[in-house]
Amino acid sequence: MAQKETASLKNLVIVESPAKAKTISKYLGPGYTVKASIGHIVDLPARKLGVAIENNFQPEYQVLPEKKKVAKEIMEAAKKADQIFLAPDPDREGEAIAWHIANLIAKERKPVRRVLINEITRQAVKEALAQAGDLDKNRFEAQQARRILDRLVGYQISPLLWRKIKTGLSAGRVQSVAVRLICERENAIQEFKVEEYWSIEALLKAQNPPEFTARLIAADGEKIKIADQSSAEKIEQELAGQNFSVARVEKKERQKKPPEPFITARLQQEAAKRLGFPAKKTMAIAQQLYEGIELGPDGRAGLITYMRTDSVRVSSQAIEQARAKIRELFGDEHLPARPNIYKSRKEAQEAHEAIRPTLIDKTPEQVKAYLTPEQFKLYKMIYERFLASQMKPALFDQTSADIRAGRYTFRATGSIIKFPGFLALWQEPEKNKTEDENGDEDAEGRKLPQLAVGEILKLQKLDKQQHFTQPPPRYNEASLIRELEEKGIGRPSTYAQIVSTIQERKYVEKVKGAFHPTELGCLVNNILTRSFPDLVNVKFTASMEDRLDLVEEGKLKWDSLLQDFYKIFAQQLKAAPEMIEKMRAEVPTNIPCPKCGKQLMVKWGRQGEFLGCSAYPACDFTANFVRKENGEIEPVLTQESGLNCPECGKPLLVRKGKRGEFLGCAGYPKCKFTANFQRTEAGEVKMVPKTEPATAGELACPKCGKPLLLKQGRRGEFLGCSAYPKCRFTSNFTRAETGEIRLAEKTEVAASTSILCEKCGKPMVIKRGRKGEFLGCSAYPDCRNTKNFRRKDNGEIEIIESPADASRADRRTCPQCGKPLAFKTGKYGPFLACSGYPECKFIQSLPRKKSAAKK
Repeated sequence: MAQKETASLKNLVIVESPAKAKTISKYLGPGYTVKASIGHIVDLPARKLGVAIENNFQPEYQVLPEKKKVAKEIMEAAKKADQIFLAPDPDREGEAIAWHIANLIAKERKPVRRVLINEITRQAVKEALAQAGDLDKNRFEAQQARRILDRLVGYQISPLLWRKIKTGLSAGRVQSVAVRLICERENAIQEFKVEEYWSIEALLKAQNPPEFTARLIAADGEKIKIADQSSAEKIEQELAGQNFSVARVEKKERQKKPPEPFITARLQQEAAKRLGFPAKKTMAIAQQLYEGIELGPDGRAGLITYMRTDSVRVSSQAIEQARAKIRELFGDEHLPARPNIYKSRKEAQEAHEAIRPTLIDKTPEQVKAYLTPEQFKLYKMIYERFLASQMKPALFDQTSADIRAGRYTFRATGSIIKFPGFLALWQEPEKNKTEDENGDEDAEGRKLPQLAVGEILKLQKLDKQQHFTQPPPRYNEASLIRELEEKGIGRPSTYAQIVSTIQERKYVEKVKGAFHPTELGCLVNNILTRSFPDLVNVKFTASMEDRLDLVEEGKLKWDSLLQDFYKIFAQQLKAAPEMIEKMRAEVPTNIPCPKCGKQLMVKWGRQGEFLGCSAYPACDFTANFVRKENGEIEPVLTQESGLNCPECGKPLLVRKGKRGEFLGCAGYPKCKFTANFQRTEAGEVKMVPKTEPATAGELACPKCGKPLLLKQGRRGEFLGCSAYPKCRFTSNFTRAETGEIRLAEKTEVAASTSILCEKCGKPMVIKRGRKGEFLGCSAYPDCRNTKNFRRKDNGEIEIIESPADASRADRRTCPQCGKPLAFKTGKYGPFLACSGYPECKFIQSLPRKKSAAKK
């Protein structure tokens, strides 16, 4: 339909997020209503399986309880519209959202079109609307198949784990494979046998400077391996009297090609390496850049294309814009004769483009003022990577020289940049030294002197060093995502969620940036690997992703995929309880029971593994335990504190929990008394009360007059009323130099200015909240008006306008110069002032509300 005809109709556009709706509505203008679904409106029920397995896996969809209001608003808007455009994100999840909304409003019998918006700019949005098509049934069914697969796994394995192992455990179809990769890497690290080896380097001087180092690589023409110190010293003695001469010199030009533009996985990896961003944070910031940023006078615009993609395809228009920018910034010498074309992986969705800037003219520095620091860093990385991908390769002059010393051969390599190419914009992060099988090191930036074959070199010194072979490194976010991508596990839209979920479920933990499996993670992985071998099989999971792609391409029916999966899964589900029982068999240890001397056994309980006496029930001793790095079991024993429980009189034991040691009653679970404690210099245990009176000064509650107590909370110490819960007064406090405790001032009148509340006219006071100081109305709680503020150099207080205040003035312009009016407040109440001040000094007072006049 022509754009003119469309504009004359009442059009409803539905997107996913409010930010995206705000950006698009500014582009479309009158005749268009833009609504946000705020994600999925319809899904499977939360408290039951919601899949009729016997009825060909038919799903039971329902409007999510928290989305009923949104669904009602969309249905009301659909009644008033002449035609409806469904524009959720251009991927499977977005297609499912569009499909479910179409079903919700189907009874209205209005024309419904699907819009795919890859970038949110004025031109791109209007072109997408003009090219609106039909809903993609195949893409929806691929999402539906994935959703049902995940539901079948999660809702049928998790209860089994609860019954047999521990309440709260859960399994996920893809997440469980990620946990397996981390556990297997940890096993490889633990089983790795460290080997010693030595290297010998010679510092040499030629006729021309500079001095350089060469590494010993061969003896008698064979690759050399120096196993120990004695071997290294023997070689060192042999070399002491040898002449060093140049046996071979090879010079060649080496080319380093520019990197391809970002896909989702590469963006997450680079953001982790360069910026230290977790994958989830990277995707959240990228979503903001995609949905739209307010760019001052230029209005709101999306700065990058859609950020969930595995395609490196770039539109010809974007390539031409990039080439023009490269010519402007670096000149023709950095521009290849033809555009660089990159090839996507076989399974990539070529309908999408790579992640790139949408407005090449908007350099990172030009939009920096409108971005948060984190948004700027990510946008800069995306912008520079895209431009670099269309630049010439970097050229290096590389020299390799073999140096003979008796029967030994040394090798020296050096490389200098001949032409920077893309490196003028995109520098690779610093890497550790790497060595190839011939002993060549990464020599980028290292210079060698001019050498000639037969030239005699002067040995300055020999340097021998001890080394040890290193185990494979633990996964970090970047390397785990790369592994998942390379093995075909998950898709661009799921990588961040996988990494986030396995941490939230406490299956892995991040220590200094690297993933370590927890005992719980190893336990669940062990159970799933034995009970459901296909479910956590890397190849099986990757093949399932390929089959989902076939559903999206219309080459496989979604219910056929589920039937094939469930035949195998149902058999394993049936056999799993027996398999788990075998795994739960008690394992003997060589540790004697401290109570009766009999052997302790590793047993299973509702909370997982524990140590229990083999003489049970005659001896009821139990203890938690930890496994050392070598696999040895060490009991975590409780000890007598010498104190008695103040509630039941039984002994208090020193126990260990998630937050460290604490005192717990020996009568647990009947008596659940706990307390913190301190150890004296003599090693005695002293109980620390949970609350104690503020001893310095008799502080009374300003509300009820009862004594105030010093209490401990999540955020540290605070003062609370001793009459709690009848009186809930709390306050921060300060300690004087004498140690005296004083109530902290919660509010303080802004004495340096006479700022009045624009809502009720009462004075504004300075208050302190979680995020620092702010201005609040002194009439609180009757008036809840608040403002941010800053202090000028002279100590005066100046209100900082919020985005909401600014939007109230957006619709008004100065009658004298036409610039926007800004909403401000002063001594005599609220007023509008020209943003062109001081050139234009127009102001207009605003009437106070009636409620304020009454007060």
